[in-house]
Parts: sequence; structure tokens; C-alpha cells
Amino acid sequence: MDDRVKWPTGRDEEAALIIRTYYGDEPAWEAVRAALMTARGEIDDIEPFVHVVDDPEWAGATPADVLHAASTHTERHEVVYLADGTSMHGAPVTLLALSLLTRDRCEDDEDFEAYGGAFRVVPHGIHEMNANLMIASMDFGDFTDAARSDPEGVFRGFSGAPAA
Repeated sequence: MDDRVKWPTGRDEEAALIIRTYYGDEPAWEAVRAALMTARGEIDDIEPFVHVVDDPEWAGATPADVLHAASTHTERHEVVYLADGTSMHGAPVTLLALSLLTRDRCEDDEDFEAYGGAFRVVPHGIHEMNANLMIASMDFGDFTDAARSDPEGVFRGFSGAPAA
């Protein structure tokens, strides 16, 4: 990825931002998209509210590349979700939740450790995260803690696993 790739604009900033960075398997991508567009929650009440960036200019973008692109744009939310190679080939399907917070914006390492970084999240967990981040009832650190408590380091949602 080079500096020509610009941060997505002209979107509803309350929508969860999904950026596709892996382009090696179209059927797998379609499965990820289908999972993202499925309503889930305790009673399937959390509707998908996402903005998907499916632009090959993002192919191969790393978390550092995404943070660099985001540094020139102010986001309402503090997270972006990357659909990477692990998203396409892992089981279960997960995306990388990446905090847009950088170390230089924190008072100390403890703040950065609490509110920065990345973890994997299942698609229905993205909807739960986005809903809570939108109303500021939780922050990125709350979800990081939940992911850390999972044996595989994945945020699977607070309302349990989706129905099969």
C-alpha cells in the first residue's frame, strides 16, 4: 500500500468501517460479507450497520498502513475492522478489530495498553461493539478485555454465540 490510498470519506461515520485487505479468495470473501450482513444478538435484534471498503488499493495493507492512513482523518469512532487473510481462512470467521489510537496520543503506556492495539472479533461481535461504541456505553478497552478472556483471544460478543 502506498500513500495514494486515502481514508474512506463520504460515509455514515456511525457505521462500522470494514476494510478488505485480502484479495486472494473471492468465495471466502463472499462468506465473510454474508456473515457481516447477518443480524445477531440475544434475540437477533442487532442489525448490521456497516460500511465496507472493497477496493483493491487496500490489498495487502497492514495494521500500520491503516493507522497511517487514518492519522490524516478524524474518526468519530476509535476502531476499524480489517478483513484480512485470517478472516478469509480462519474458523470461525473473524476480522481484526484495530484501535485507531496511537501511542503518541496517550499519556502513558498504561493508557495505550488499555485502549490501543488489536484483537480478532466474530462478525456478530462487530455489530455489538459498534452499537456500544456509538452510544459510548463502552470503549475499545472493554472489548479488548473481553477478547483477552477468551482462550483464542477472540471477542465473540456478550450475548453468546449466534444460532447455527
